[in-house]
Amino acid sequence: MITSLLLLSFIPLPAESRDLQQQVDNSGKPPSAKLSWSKDTHDFGEIARGIPVSVEFTFTNSGDAALIINDVITSCGCTASEYTKEPIMPGKSSKIKVSYNAANTGAFSKTITVNSNDQQSAKLLSIKGIVK
Repeated sequence: MITSLLLLSFIPLPAESRDLQQQVDNSGKPPSAKLSWSKDTHDFGEIARGIPVSVEFTFTNSGDAALIINDVITSCGCTASEYTKEPIMPGKSSKIKVSYNAANTGAFSKTITVNSNDQQSAKLLSIKGIVK
């Protein structure tokens, strides 16, 4: 059994594993995705009740691995999101569209939580405004 384990240790790694190992060895850390946002808040100002409004939050993957948006969670049913399910390659940009449909008048403030494979914690986006 020990001989088998020793022989297995001399089997070459597949190309993908060698490439990852080389990246880890050269930089001291494995490749990772990183979200860089153009903005993370949006003020709609005054909006009309019952008429949906939307904004696009643009981001770039400034990391060195593909970025995957796992989930986007809105803080209420009056807020919806649209985002790509495809990986965003390093250096490429994409956007998350957030729509809000006000049912009540008055000031509002809503959060949108973006979960991805970025090494940082989940990102919070926010929208606010006043419904007339």
